[in-house]
Amino acid sequence: MKKALFFILAVLLLALTGCGNTTSTPAAQEANTGNETQTEKASDPVPNTEKQEASNTTTVSDKENASGILVIFFSRTGEQYNVGVIDKGNTAIVAEMIAQETGAELFEVLPEEDYYPNTYNELTDVAKKEQNEKARPAYQGELPDLSSYDTIFIGAPVWWGDWPMIMYTVFENNDFSGKTLIPFSTHEGSGLSGFDKKLQSACPDAEVLKGLAVRGQDAQNEQDKTKESVQGWLKDLGF
Repeated sequence: MKKALFFILAVLLLALTGCGNTTSTPAAQEANTGNETQTEKASDPVPNTEKQEASNTTTVSDKENASGILVIFFSRTGEQYNVGVIDKGNTAIVAEMIAQETGAELFEVLPEEDYYPNTYNELTDVAKKEQNEKARPAYQGELPDLSSYDTIFIGAPVWWGDWPMIMYTVFENNDFSGKTLIPFSTHEGSGLSGFDKKLQSACPDAEVLKGLAVRGQDAQNEQDKTKESVQGWLKDLGF
C-alpha cells in the first residue's frame, strides 16, 4: 500500500512540474515582447502619419529644385525716400513674395565693399557717381549654378532711372543665355524705368518677359496690396 501511495504521489509531482514549465515559457516571451515595444516607442515617438507629413514639407530651396526658378535681387535698408528709415529693403520684401508664390530660391546681391551710405541724399550722390563712371561694383560670392534654373526673376530699386550699377556686374559676369528673365523694380514714381529693355540689352541671348514695378511705400506699408499685385502679375505670366 505504501509503495502504491508513493508511486501515485510521484506521478502527481511530475505532472505538476511539467505544467509549470509549459506555462512559464509563453509568459516570459510576452514580457520580452512588451519590453521591445516600449523601447521602439521611446526611440520613435513620432507616429508614421506625422513622419510622412514632415517628409512632404518643403523649404523654399526644396521647391526650387522642382521649379527651376531663381530670384536674384539687390536691396537696401536705411533711409529711403517717402518711407523713412527701414530695417528691411523694399526690393527684398517683393523678392520674398515672389519666392513664396513660385517656390523659387533667393539670391541677394551684396556689395563686396559696402560703402553705400544709410542716408538717402548721400546714397543718391554715390549712385549718381557710379552711373556717371559706369562703375561695376563687385558683389559677394557667386550666383548658384544657373544650369539648374530656367526662369530667373531679377529685381532692384531704381537708381537714377536705371539698374544700380552693381546689377550690371551681375549681368556681365554670368551667362544668362537661353534663360527666361523677368525684371521687377521698387521705386517712388519712376516705375519700371526701362528695366526690361536694359536687361535685354545686357543679356541679348535671354528672353525677357513683362516686369513689375512696386512703390517702396507700398512694399513697406501696404503689403497685402503688394502681394495681390505680385500674385496678379505672376498669374498673367503663367505662374
